[in-house]
Amino acid sequence: MNYFTNYVETVASSLRNMAVTDRSETPLTQEEGLARWCDLTREMQQADRTMYFTGNGASAAMSGHMSADASKNGGIRSQAFNEISLMTAVSNDIAYDRCFAEPLKRFARAGDILVTISSSGNSPNIIRAIETARECDVQVITLSGMKPENRSKAMGDLNFYIPAHTYGIVEVAHQAVLHCWLDRFMEEI
Repeated sequence: MNYFTNYVETVASSLRNMAVTDRSETPLTQEEGLARWCDLTREMQQADRTMYFTGNGASAAMSGHMSADASKNGGIRSQAFNEISLMTAVSNDIAYDRCFAEPLKRFARAGDILVTISSSGNSPNIIRAIETARECDVQVITLSGMKPENRSKAMGDLNFYIPAHTYGIVEVAHQAVLHCWLDRFMEEI
């Protein structure tokens, strides 16, 4: 098998083996998880609430991308907290681990949704954002990978865990899951 074929098979295998759990860590099928995510999105949209996306590095790029697609294509009010001035000001003046939590604390309202994208699932600023979301009565959807005991994997109302051990595979799988959710949501509406 050549490198490309092996790589694509590894991504496909990671997606086929993605674990989905709810807040009580009850396992769900992938279809159940996506259906619930779409239901939460529809409820949020009908209540005129907002979906927030957060991530670091490539996951920050995905956050911005999905916020734009959710708004433009899905009619979802959405925002990503990855604007460089905001992130560096909060990081410098308060603390880096608060760069998502502080804006979330100021913008979030009960009934909003936070989507966290973290390959490791252990980034301190992602964990703080989840904790802040809980304080604000915001629902949380987590996407994580790498180690199965990562912290964010058990912190969301819905948790999508990619069982892969390299950042590239986890990131490619996360992007596929995000587009799968949005495409399914758009088909349903």
